[in-house]
Amino acid sequence: MTPAEASGATPLTNRSNGRPKGCFARFAPPLNRGVRHQTMLIRALDPADVQPYRELMLEAYALAPDAFTTTAEEPAGEPESWWVKRIGHPQGTQVVFGAEAGAELVGTVALEFAVKPKTRHNALLIGMYVRQHARGEGVGRLLLDEALRLASGRPGVQAVTLTVTENNEHAIRLYEGAGFTAWGTQPMAIATPSGLKSKVHMLRALATSSVAP
Repeated sequence: MTPAEASGATPLTNRSNGRPKGCFARFAPPLNRGVRHQTMLIRALDPADVQPYRELMLEAYALAPDAFTTTAEEPAGEPESWWVKRIGHPQGTQVVFGAEAGAELVGTVALEFAVKPKTRHNALLIGMYVRQHARGEGVGRLLLDEALRLASGRPGVQAVTLTVTENNEHAIRLYEGAGFTAWGTQPMAIATPSGLKSKVHMLRALATSSVAP
């Protein structure tokens, strides 16, 4: 999770690493924000991305243990089919976005969609991570903007929620900059290598007019 500057997006269709990709958006961090100009691809991942996605998430769990409720050891032994299901659930209840710099997957975030009638107006943002060497380039905000764009276009979805570990000021500023508001804190929510930590709950309402029947 990393602070980042907002950026525009232009849809396109393209190929990367010699295979077809869908739902591409090409982003260039704005020069007037004082960040290095770099072309970045933000797209929905597919099963062909399973190995780089697995490597990225295991790195995230190991290097940012305070940020996640999952340990690095828990998913390490899971089969490839488990990771494929995480990338794109067959029922469409989860979508994972990736940020590509050249041939490298440098960041990711996911959306989970509820299916129960009383909660399906909510989407849950999870798994935000950007590799250390790619931080400061606006990658986190670009991933977040694309996830919010998808949620806003999903029929019936009216809000996106998330949790963030207390004192993670960089992540909190990122989410606040995208319109999220903290509404409560759960004390002693997770046990981390540095002790018990609270989780801050945040929500962003979307510009939808009604809940789908």
